[in-house]
Amino acid sequence: MESYASAEELQQRIDKLQAAMQQNSLAGALIIQRADLFYFSGTGQNGHLFVPASGEPTLLVKKTLSRARSESALKKIIAYNGTEQLKEVVASQIPEQSVIGVEADVLPAALYLRYKKIFAGYHLIDLSGIIREIRAVKSAYEINLMRQAAAVGKLVFDYAREIIKPGMSEVELAGQLELQARRHGHQGAVRMRGFNQELYFGHVLSGSNAAAASFFDGPTGGSGLNPSYPQGAGTKKIGNNEPILVDFVTVIGGYMVDQTRIFCLGSPATKLQEAYALAVEIKKTLTEKGKAGVCGSALYDLAFAMAEQAGLDQHFMGCPDPVSFVGHGVGIELDELPVIARGFQIELQKGMVFALEPKFIFPGAGTVGIEDTFVVGADNLEQLTDCSDHLQIL
Repeated sequence: MESYASAEELQQRIDKLQAAMQQNSLAGALIIQRADLFYFSGTGQNGHLFVPASGEPTLLVKKTLSRARSESALKKIIAYNGTEQLKEVVASQIPEQSVIGVEADVLPAALYLRYKKIFAGYHLIDLSGIIREIRAVKSAYEINLMRQAAAVGKLVFDYAREIIKPGMSEVELAGQLELQARRHGHQGAVRMRGFNQELYFGHVLSGSNAAAASFFDGPTGGSGLNPSYPQGAGTKKIGNNEPILVDFVTVIGGYMVDQTRIFCLGSPATKLQEAYALAVEIKKTLTEKGKAGVCGSALYDLAFAMAEQAGLDQHFMGCPDPVSFVGHGVGIELDELPVIARGFQIELQKGMVFALEPKFIFPGAGTVGIEDTFVVGADNLEQLTDCSDHLQIL
């Protein structure tokens, strides 16, 4: 399985970044956050990547240099020997009083202030919006890795049908699904960019616990095992005739897909079956309407209107605390662009990849819905994840 980005792949990413920097009058970019560093350098080792608006980027590696050189196809990879050396590298490529872009959306304030002091002769501005827009459009190489992730995800969902049994706990089911994924190359970590947002593989929840709200910025939460990590699978036993939510993120070679299916030992209540059918209809309708040039907010508005017409808008995407999106970008992180959300005016572009997840939450009863990951085409949305849309009755 090839998970190393080629020199050509990295150069295309650097070229896009440099073109955007030139358009926005930036002389350089200092990239530190691990997901962005991996994207532009091909390695997740600890370091700093300095990219001038034109010319060769320099990767300064604190730990570990030998691995960075074996993993990255960049030409200039050197040992990081402190801030004075970092200043010298920057000064050798751009003059003082120039503008340097940094990832201000994710840098801790103390670290940002430290870099502001180190580069006192320069002007630091936020580069995160530019980086996120570049990363939103995936290359063929990235989409291929996501196809591999989708293939492993299918094995996980097929396995769920085999092992779900009455009386097993949510956390037992989650653990067995996670083991299956790891056996087939899942890297384990699910990266998120949002502050204080975190996720471990996904949410495996049943019945009323699938409607338990939490801090997580998504439609479902779950109790978790304790207040230190108050989301996801808990000790609740899986019962008959209640929806079992398997919302699973599969990550291969650094790239992820997101998928949800509902399983049930028996038949859930009629209102839940009707809501599930509507979720499938919303997915189908948005898939038919989605393509390059379509606005994300228009797709959300259509989904909400369908829920409202069915009298289920109060349960759509969370209850009592709904989120205002029905889809989110995926890639190296789970919360990438685009967002299919209320008021989100960005147009879809060919090569964008996002997860579409219409869900309905019924406190005390459970959650039903569906989720698949799609790549945007010129005239359509191509579904990457694979599993029957039918309610998974066991």
